[in-house]
This record gives sequence, structure tokens and C-alpha cells, in this order.
Amino acid sequence: MSKRLLRTGLAVAITATSSHGFASGFALNEQSISGMGTSFAGRSSSADDASTLFGNPAGMSRLKRDEVYVGAAAIHASSDIDRVGASSPLGPISGSNDGDMVPTTGVPMGYYVKPLDDKVAFGIGVYVPFGLMTDYESSFQGRYYADKSYVRVITVQPTLSYRFNDKLSVGFGPTFNHIEGELTSSLFTPLGDGKVKVKGDDVAVGFNAGVLYEFTPGTRAGITYRSRVKYELEGDTRVEASPLVGIAGKYDARLDLTTPESVDMSITHELNDAWTLYLGSTWTRWSRFQEIRVENEAATLPANLATIVEEQNWHDTWAHAVGLSYKLNPQWTLRTGIAIDQSPTNNVDRSPRVPSGDRTIFSVGAGWSPNQDMTIDLAYSYLQEESVDVDHVSATRGTYRARYKNSAHGLGASLSYRF
Repeated sequence: MSKRLLRTGLAVAITATSSHGFASGFALNEQSISGMGTSFAGRSSSADDASTLFGNPAGMSRLKRDEVYVGAAAIHASSDIDRVGASSPLGPISGSNDGDMVPTTGVPMGYYVKPLDDKVAFGIGVYVPFGLMTDYESSFQGRYYADKSYVRVITVQPTLSYRFNDKLSVGFGPTFNHIEGELTSSLFTPLGDGKVKVKGDDVAVGFNAGVLYEFTPGTRAGITYRSRVKYELEGDTRVEASPLVGIAGKYDARLDLTTPESVDMSITHELNDAWTLYLGSTWTRWSRFQEIRVENEAATLPANLATIVEEQNWHDTWAHAVGLSYKLNPQWTLRTGIAIDQSPTNNVDRSPRVPSGDRTIFSVGAGWSPNQDMTIDLAYSYLQEESVDVDHVSATRGTYRARYKNSAHGLGASLSYRF
């Protein structure tokens, strides 16, 4: 019973979160609303506003005045779940598969960039690079494999950029990251369902670096590297169910977690005075998630349960995007884009916690500048995933088989003010 408790609790813990954001795995793309309008094509080369601090810190050197940028995006996701078969270790079970396990989620962002002279710019940004939540209904048929998961990373990034000449700029900034997570799981026992809650948090440091090269005033290319960040989450596992009287209580636990590095490459090309083309690709090293290793410090448990390992077997992913913007007049700019993003999960290990497949994202957006000091950006994105199958069998948790087809809507708004 103790071994099953821990495997259901910590070993699927904070990394096994929702994949219904607009980036693969549990990453988020929503760090720029202007970039959202082109499906984030050209993210490391556009450098149109202060959100370039995240997209490519080298792009800060293109900004000529102090600029404040604040924004937020809302994501609403849903799933169609069918072809369901489920059982407990005692036999078939009934239940529901509503597919509304991801509540509407807000993703805030804010940046400030200050040019110090013609070559050097300083900036600071606050954004959310990883996160989201799943929260299945209490009668969910797959509740022994997934119930509720929550994770959020908040990053603060002070940054400097330097412009060597009219063509070449570089930028660098350390990232100070706080991660927190919570997991609630259903646990099968012959006497009835139990509950396990896991919570943990940590702070760790990484960095972002970028290079921007301008071939001509209207054509530029950029590359941005975002480092891995290694966390050592410390928290507890709580067992809060009467069927588990013998082991109910609180257990100290530790989980090492690494969020992956990524490389973003893009080109921005002004076709003429009105049209601009954006191309971009992003590689993410999700193969770091080969396993989740849990160190349990509960003295009341047998020594052979001090370390528990569960396989994840995620793989590296590529995302590709193309976008266009059209300058309607000096006040209005219209944007659109499409992206294709791979899922890091595989057909064997995919679970109801991350039931994701490869996805296609379509975006539209607009920027309104009533004067030279202010710009308001709006964007909408629609995500559609391919259908994927979940197929799990366990002697202690029963079986759960289902087909998932996921979709999501994203809506964002931001304000830039220059002075």
C-alpha cells in the first residue's frame, strides 16, 4: 500500500501537468501579445517592443526610448474524450469523462527597457515560462491515473544588450525562477478511494542570451538560447483519507526537476513599406524528462521505498511558424500566423495527465498606435491537436483507455508606453 501511495503521489508529481498551453509539454508561449498575433514567428528577430527582452534580449538595442510593456493572455482549453474503457483492480468502474479539466488560465507579463546610450540598453522583465493546471471531475473514470495537477514558474530577468555596430547586437540576462506545484490524486483501496496531496516549491537561476544581426534595415535574423533550470523541490505528501488509516499522515519528500533549454531562430523581412514576413523555428530539449526520481524522507516507510523512479521518456521537439503583418496606416498594424508544434510525449507512456498530440496553431492580431508614445496590441489564437490514445494497465490502479482530442482558445491584450 505504501509503495502504491508514493507512486500515485510524488512520482507523477509536479512535472506531469496540463499540456494545453500554446507550446509543447508544459511550456507557455505567452510572453508577448504582439508576437502572439503572428503565432510567435519572428520572435527572436522582430524586436518591435519591450517584449523582445524575452524574445531576444539583443533586440533591446533597437529601442530608442524608454518603454514599459504590460499585458496578459487568457487560455481556455477543452477535450473531447471518447472510446473509454476503465476498471479498478476489482473490476469495471463507471464514471464520467467531461473533458473540461483545464480551467481558464491567465498568463501575465511585464517589461521595462531603458536605452543607456546609443549602444547599451538595460531592461527587466517578469513573465511565466511554464505552467497550467488540470483538474478532472471527482467521478472521472481515469482518476487513479490523474486527478488534479498545478504548476507555475514565475521568472524575473534583468538584462543588458550591446550594439557593436549597425548590424550586430548581443544581449544577456540571468533568470531568477520560482516554481511551485500541487498534485492531488485518487488512490484505489478495497475499502474505497483515498486521496493524496503533494505540494512543493523552489527557487533556481538560469539565463537567456541572444544575438541579432541586421543584413539590411529591413531584414534581420536572430537566435536566442534559453538555459535549462535545475530545481530541487522540497515539500510534503499528505494522505487524507479514512481507508488509509494505517499510513494516513504527512511525509517529507524531495523531487529534482529540470526545465529544458531551448533555441529559438527566426528571420524578419520587410517585403515593402506595408508587408512584413516572419519565419521562425524553436527546438526544445524535452528529452531531459527520461524519468522522475523521487527521494522520500519518511522514516516510517521501508528503506527500499526511499527512492522511487518512474519513466517518462519524453523526446526533443521542434516548432515551426510563419507570420505576416500588414501596416494598414500609421495607426494600425494587422497580423496573422500559423505554427506547427510537436508533442514530447510518446504513444506508450502518454497518460491522462498529459494527453497531448502534435498541434496546429492559427493566430490573428492587431496593433493600434493612437500616437507615437502608445501602442495597444490584441491577439487571438486557436489550437487544434491531433487525436491521441491513452492506454494504461496497472495491477494496483486498474486500466484506463481513451481517445483524446484537445483544442484551446487564447486571447491576449497588452499596452506599450514609450517616454
